[in-house]
Amino acid sequence: MAVGVLAGKDLRLLLRDRRAAIVLLGMPVLFILLLGMLLGEGFGQKPDDRLRVSVVIEDRGPAAGDEPPVDGPGPAPRDWSTVVLRDLEQTAGIRVEIIRDRDAARRLVGRGDRSAVLVFGPEFSRRVGQCSFLDDRVLKKPGLNPFFREGIDLKSLDLEVLRDPTQDAAAAIIEQGAQVTLLRVVMPWMIGRAFEEVGRQLPIAIPVLNRLFSKYDLTAKSWSRLTRSQPLTAVRDSNATVYEEPTGGLVQRGAVRYQILVPSLTVTFAFFLVLSAGWLFVAERRQGTLLRLRVSPLTRGEILLGKILPCLAVSLIQGFSLLAAGRLAFGMSLGSQPLWLIPVVVATSLAATGIAILVGGAARTESQVAVFGTLLVLVLAGLGGCLMPRALMPEAMRSWSKLTPHAWALDAYSQLLLNPHPEIEIVLKSCLVLVGFATAFLLMAWVRMRLD
Repeated sequence: MAVGVLAGKDLRLLLRDRRAAIVLLGMPVLFILLLGMLLGEGFGQKPDDRLRVSVVIEDRGPAAGDEPPVDGPGPAPRDWSTVVLRDLEQTAGIRVEIIRDRDAARRLVGRGDRSAVLVFGPEFSRRVGQCSFLDDRVLKKPGLNPFFREGIDLKSLDLEVLRDPTQDAAAAIIEQGAQVTLLRVVMPWMIGRAFEEVGRQLPIAIPVLNRLFSKYDLTAKSWSRLTRSQPLTAVRDSNATVYEEPTGGLVQRGAVRYQILVPSLTVTFAFFLVLSAGWLFVAERRQGTLLRLRVSPLTRGEILLGKILPCLAVSLIQGFSLLAAGRLAFGMSLGSQPLWLIPVVVATSLAATGIAILVGGAARTESQVAVFGTLLVLVLAGLGGCLMPRALMPEAMRSWSKLTPHAWALDAYSQLLLNPHPEIEIVLKSCLVLVGFATAFLLMAWVRMRLD
C-alpha cells in the first residue's frame, strides 16, 4: 500500500510537469514532422547504384515517312522518343524514370529532388525525322543538321534539359548521357538515309562501299544494324519506372522514411526520461521529501520500487503514444506482427526507466541533471544508431553500438517495422538484452541511490 501511495504521488508529479510532457511527447512528434519533410524521397529505401535519368514525354510522333526503323524483334517503335528511351535503358548503369508532365518535373528540380530532367517536346519525333546530311533539294523538303561543336544541339530537336543550378555536376552527367544516346540514334538515321539516296543516284557505288566497309551496314538506320552488333533486347517491354507524385502534402503520409524515423526518435526520447526523473529527484531532495522517506518505515527496496513504477508508467505512455502518432499522423505501417511491438515497447521502457533512476538518484542539482543527463542521452543515441543509421557506420562502430540499449531496441523495431517477414528470435533476444540492461541499471541505482 505504501509503495502504491508513493508511486501515485510521483506519477501525479511527473504528469503535471509541463516540461516532461513537452520533452517526452511534444518534441518527438515535432522532430518526426520536421525530419520527414526535410529528408529526401529516397531516404530509407533500397539504394540503387544506377544513374537515374528522369524524362517527360510530350512527343506527338513523327511525320509520315520519317518513322523509326525496326531494330530487333517486336513491333516498330511508335516515335523517336521511344527509341531514345530504349537505348538509355540498355546503357549500363542507367535506369529511366518517366515523369507525367513538365510541371511535376519543374517541382522536382526546383526543390532539388532531381538534378536534371529531360523533356521531349511535342516536335521531337518530327525534328529527328528531318535530320539529314542531304541537301534540301534532294530531300525535297527542309532538312535539319543537329550537330555542332559539342555534339548534338538538343534545342534543335525540341529536347529541353531542366537543370537544378545547385547540382551542376550531376546535371551535366545526365546531359552527357543523353548526348551519347542521341548520337547512337540520330547518326545512323542520317547515314542510312544518305546512302539510300546514294544507292538510288548511283547504284554501282553501293557494292563497292559494302566491300570497303564490310564491318558496317551503311544503309541501315539504327546503331545495332549500322555496326552489325547485337540488336537491343528491350524493344518489346520497357523497364522504365513511372514517378508517382507523393500524396499527403508536406507530411507525405506512408513514406518509407517514417518506418525509420518513428522508432529511432521513439527510442531516443524514451531515454529523455532521465531529465524528468532527475528533476523530480532534485526537487524532492531540495524539499526534504527524500530525507523524510529515509526515516519512514519504508525499506530501501520499497522506496526504489515506488520511484520505478511511475517512471515506467510514463515511459510506456510515451512509447505507445508515439507509435500511435506514427500510425495515425504519418501513415507508418505497424508491420505484419504488430502485437510484438508491445514487448519491445515494454522492454525499452524498462531500460529507459533503469537509467533514469540511476541518474536521478545520483544527481544533486538540476544543472547536473540537465548537463550530464542530456549528454548521456545524446551520446548513447548517437552510438546506438538513433541519429544515424547503423548501416552507414564503420564496422567497428557497429560493434561498439551493441553496448547501448538503443541498438538492441532499434534491432527489434527494424525487424517488426521494416522486415516483411520479421525474425521473432531477434526480437526476443533484443527484448531480453533490454531487460538485462534495465536490471543492471537498477542494481547500480540501488547501490548509488542517495536519499539525503
